[in-house]
Amino acid sequence: MLSKQSDAVREAIGVFQTADTLQEAIDELLESGFDRAQLSLMASEPAVEAKLGHKYQKVGELEDNDSVPRVAYVSSESIGDAEGALIGGLLYIGVGVGAVLASAGALATAITGGVLGGSAGAVIGSVLAKLVGDHHARYLQEQLDHGGLLLWVRTWDEEDEKRAVSILKTHSGRDVHVHSVATS
Repeated sequence: MLSKQSDAVREAIGVFQTADTLQEAIDELLESGFDRAQLSLMASEPAVEAKLGHKYQKVGELEDNDSVPRVAYVSSESIGDAEGALIGGLLYIGVGVGAVLASAGALATAITGGVLGGSAGAVIGSVLAKLVGDHHARYLQEQLDHGGLLLWVRTWDEEDEKRAVSILKTHSGRDVHVHSVATS
């Protein structure tokens, strides 16, 4: 039979007042040996409310609630990569489609078709990229409106706990503490 200690994991928690201080804390956590998989953020407001069955007023009331849905940390670079892929991918698709459609005509017509198709693809990609960026900004703002951005850091031992707490506090984390989360 498993002991109570092995039925729980420990994690450090901090609440951040800006996306910049949150990102600085995450950067230092990653640089100091924590894995991206050990970091989680609160899910979107609608997801949290759906899971809890009610609206929440402040993120502080959710810090130690095991049932709050979480999302994996996604770096701002990854969001930028996704935006770039949307723009670039649709640009190339548009060039290809434009070139194929125009290939029945002369070379100048084919080039013009490729450029026009690529431009349309880039415009669509830009709109989709803006939607990705806007969605991320809304996600952050929802939490800031409720008191801050929650960050949970999975720890494996007492040394991890001390290191995580120190880093969270160094980067203006508020209400930084460690708690146990039941795994069963």
